Amino acid sequence: MQKFFTQKYYADKQQNTSTKSKALFALAWVSIFWGTTWLASKEAVRDMPALQIIAIRQLIGGALYIAFFIFKKHPWPKGKQWIPILVMSFLTFMLSNALSTWGVKFIPSGLGAIMGAIFPLWLVIITMINGKHLPRQALLGLLMGFGGICIIFYEHLKDFLNPDFRFGILLSLGATISWAFSTLYTKQQAINFNPYFSLGFQMLISGIIILLIAEATNNTVKLSEIPSSAWWAISYLVVVGSVLTFIAYIYSLQHLPTALASIYAYINPIVAVLLGAAILNEKLTIFIAIGGAVTIVGVYLVNHSFKKKISPLPPEGGT
Repeated sequence: MQKFFTQKYYADKQQNTSTKSKALFALAWVSIFWGTTWLASKEAVRDMPALQIIAIRQLIGGALYIAFFIFKKHPWPKGKQWIPILVMSFLTFMLSNALSTWGVKFIPSGLGAIMGAIFPLWLVIITMINGKHLPRQALLGLLMGFGGICIIFYEHLKDFLNPDFRFGILLSLGATISWAFSTLYTKQQAINFNPYFSLGFQMLISGIIILLIAEATNNTVKLSEIPSSAWWAISYLVVVGSVLTFIAYIYSLQHLPTALASIYAYINPIVAVLLGAAILNEKLTIFIAIGGAVTIVGVYLVNHSFKKKISPLPPEGGT
């Protein structure tokens, strides 16, 4: 009997070690590859309308998720369970994901990634507006985050004379604000629905609506006219950004402490900035380096102070 329990103990220990190793690998995958999706989005929007890219990506990604859960014979949402799905579809995909992808058409992908990382700062502001007490660490993080953004934009002041640049910044800001509200809403509704199963419905619904808007506003091109480079970029966003990396994120979140699983959010912008400079020849300056570092530290302080109240959520597919 003692031999049996000894063998079981070592078998369980070995299994736990193996699971943790896989979870750490999944976290490393998320940290790197969600950062690369900013470049894929930048490449795609060069050759076709942003709204059409977003619609195609979300339609394909949503269909893949729904097909998987149908194969698994997972029960479909019923009645009031559709309400949070519709709300999340609007906040997460029609606004946050769509606006961030559209934004990189007008600003560097690295800058878009840094902007995307500041959404926890809006959580602090929303909390302040609601009159709730804030930890000092959160306030310090808020000041550092916006201070870092000011450093980054110091050398971009003249770019604000360009209406396209201003529009891209506004789109990116709108995406971060929407994601903050999406995070809070998901936290409130987490017990009422499966956020991962509903992801496919959220993507599919938003993809259909965005495609209708794109068609109505004449923001589409014929599928035959879309260059192969754009199709490769969309395929990368769907397979790597929306499917593989999201599955890896779920796995890491299930098997690692939340605080550890959320470090991808601080690595993604670094990956995006460095790859943007190396591959897309985007400008990398001392202001971006220092400002980005200060911003990420500020976001970390905010996340750390709220880690027991608000579970971190991924910026879907990086963009």
